[in-house]
Amino acid sequence: MPAHHFVSPDSIRTQFSAAMSRLYKEEVPLYGTLLELVSEVNQQILAEQPDVAQALRWTGEIERLDQERHGAIRVGTAEELATIARLFAVMGMLPVGYYDLSPAGVPVHSTAFRAVHEQSLHISPFRVFTSLLRLELIDDLSLRELARDILAKRSIFTPRVLELIAQHERDGGLSAADAETFVEQALHTFRWHPQATVSAEQYQQLHQQHRLIADVVAFKGPHINHLTPRTLDIDAIQAGMPAKGIAPKAVVEGPPTRRHPILLRQTSFKALQETVAFSDAQGSHTARFGEIEQRGAALTAKGRRLYDRLLDATRAALGGVPAEANAERYRTLLASHFAEFPDDLAQMREQGLAYFRYFATEKGLAERTRQDRPDTLQGLIDAGHVHFEALVYEDFLPVSAAGIFQSNLGDDAQAHYGSNANREAFEAALGLAVLDELALYAQAEQRSLQACAEALGVTLA
Repeated sequence: MPAHHFVSPDSIRTQFSAAMSRLYKEEVPLYGTLLELVSEVNQQILAEQPDVAQALRWTGEIERLDQERHGAIRVGTAEELATIARLFAVMGMLPVGYYDLSPAGVPVHSTAFRAVHEQSLHISPFRVFTSLLRLELIDDLSLRELARDILAKRSIFTPRVLELIAQHERDGGLSAADAETFVEQALHTFRWHPQATVSAEQYQQLHQQHRLIADVVAFKGPHINHLTPRTLDIDAIQAGMPAKGIAPKAVVEGPPTRRHPILLRQTSFKALQETVAFSDAQGSHTARFGEIEQRGAALTAKGRRLYDRLLDATRAALGGVPAEANAERYRTLLASHFAEFPDDLAQMREQGLAYFRYFATEKGLAERTRQDRPDTLQGLIDAGHVHFEALVYEDFLPVSAAGIFQSNLGDDAQAHYGSNANREAFEAALGLAVLDELALYAQAEQRSLQACAEALGVTLA
């Protein structure tokens, strides 16, 4: 088939994201309630804070806000991870970043599959945080072998979706009809299956080692365990959840409340207890929960070092893990320590703490032929010829991800694995290298500078 008859990966991703949202709304009705709350808060912010609305118009994020989602799955084997990478590639999603969650007591390492170019992200910012279970961290050797044997017997992909993945790789794309079938077949991998693949006793053995291990090993597939909408004010969401009959976790993960948000803030409601049919008995399992996120500026390596230092200092001062009992003290400490981080876009830019997107203004375009116009970026900004906004952070934070996992697995899920980062093993399982998210932001910033230069007829370094 000629390439011009293929559906674009961006279009397939958009279709899949919408289908996933419909599926999760059916499976977890509280997710629908969460979407309503997020929509209410976002509309209120856009109406009451015109500067926020204007910034989103500059960056184009206002169009993608209502459809923005991220999901999360956990796979059990290298083969499953490699195939999920091929499945996401059909949708134009590549692995970005490496995350080791073992220091926080979660026996997985992860990456985020997402689009990597701002034009593709504008069409569909759907992303999936994907974790691989680390069987080598199970200290009980017999249980480790049991888990390995159980996982080896399952197939989490339908035969038809595997055919379509191979067809996409061979032909370079899918027709509209095949893309529709692909979305339908791919959804089966992410569905909830109430039938477990283990006995009640085996489930308990896995569960006692770590709840997450039971969640990955004991079922037919890597059910999507949350689907996360994006809000413009996570504090309003946190405060508004109880009125909707939703109990939020005690602490919002990530940086404190700021005028100009940075990186990623997340909260969630507790995982649902769901009826499960084991091979020999009825029981229950908790895994799927609701999560909400607020995205801010993507930080440079310098900005991330400052963020990490301030977060570490906050947690050291707290003397423990943030929880319901110390939530208020944690918020106070967080705000106090992060006072050192400038809450002003111009300062953040001047200090090299964040990445930015640059735009030629109407004034700049109107005066592009003036002989006395500035010839430096700062001069053009000062003259009102160039406008800048922070690049939105498209990725994740290991400490925050672990905090969300732990709050939904329960306090008794704490385990101690030390630091076991092994990017090489993860990439070997994946079958390709993960991309450097900082390099992607730098490239996006450079593209915006180049577009500005061309529009204004100047040279910008």
